[in-house]
Amino acid sequence: MKCSLSRTRFSRENLSRGGFTFAEVLAALVFLGILLPVVMQGLVLANRASILAERKRIATHLGDGLLTELVATDDWQFAASRGNFQPEHMEYQWELVQSGWFEGDMLQLTVRVTFPVQGRPYQVELATLVDNSS
Repeated sequence: MKCSLSRTRFSRENLSRGGFTFAEVLAALVFLGILLPVVMQGLVLANRASILAERKRIATHLGDGLLTELVATDDWQFAASRGNFQPEHMEYQWELVQSGWFEGDMLQLTVRVTFPVQGRPYQVELATLVDNSS
């Protein structure tokens, strides 16, 4: 009984046809060494942008709900000027700013919602006008 591997002849010609040279492998490693940090930086930036967009969406939703509640119940006249959204969103801080409007007896209410993303503070502002004549 003969083994089929015994018929294969190994020669220098057969070995040099199918592989990579050391210079080719080294060039590929250098190329990867240059390309990999750039790709990783791009992934980090994309991750930060997606986290920032999601947190801005949450901050806008929370601020809109707070501003709507304050205006609908007229609590904006007596409400505290700052706080957070306890207990679910403690990292989102809000601040209510009242400023005069240049026409009539209107007052501008602005809610600033501040939130952290990777250690840096960001904020979203929402504003509306209310009648201050009463």
